[in-house]
Amino acid sequence: MKPILTGDEMERYDRQILIPEIGAGGQEKLKRARVLICGAGGLGSPAALYLAAAGIGSITLIDHDQVALSNLNRQILHGDADIGRWKVDSAGETLGRLNPHLKLKTSTARIGAENALAWAAGHDVLIDALDNLATRYALNRAALETGAAFIHGAVHGFEGRALTVIPGRSACLRCLHRGEAPEAGRFPVIGVTPAVIGAIQAAEAIKYLTGIGELLAGRMVVYDGLRARWSEFKVNKNPECDHCGRLSKRNTP
Repeated sequence: MKPILTGDEMERYDRQILIPEIGAGGQEKLKRARVLICGAGGLGSPAALYLAAAGIGSITLIDHDQVALSNLNRQILHGDADIGRWKVDSAGETLGRLNPHLKLKTSTARIGAENALAWAAGHDVLIDALDNLATRYALNRAALETGAAFIHGAVHGFEGRALTVIPGRSACLRCLHRGEAPEAGRFPVIGVTPAVIGAIQAAEAIKYLTGIGELLAGRMVVYDGLRARWSEFKVNKNPECDHCGRLSKRNTP
């Protein structure tokens, strides 16, 4: 069988191939993988950078916003020269310079309940790098319907949190947030917080795709940057969840 990793790729990923749990076989799994990243902002920037650097074969990046000066304290895919451009355009250039082997698809579509399932189809992992709960719900439901892993991240100030949803096995995002989604709006954030959480999201994707380690499935990790503390909370599957439980079946047309 012809190897799928080129000599250049074997050298590029040499240090992670040396990790016993990954090896050349795990690296090949990463090259075959398809990851959807929804959001090219604070969380999407580090997640996309580290997944591209790790050798994910195909990334779809979606964001309907343009770069603004106020983004640049945390959205490291972009710079001053990109202000006014579509985020996915400047992000695409940055990722292309980082790893020319990456197959990248970008879109300025606005993700919502009406199209999340179509975008999720064909992907192995969905990265939630969004900034509002209503859209996160749509992506959570799309993951449950397609069977893709859903990796949630959220930040506020110096605090960040992450959770991985494995459809059919672990609690979903709706199990955690059982009320109505509040209106989206401006919130405080310092750039190091999404850097930490976005990197965790990338690590979760790599572990899931290679089948190694212990995932944040059924448990949420919370990072408190001000106090340099980590906390972990168990997230139980809600049998009455209207996304993944009995209520979801009642609400299906």
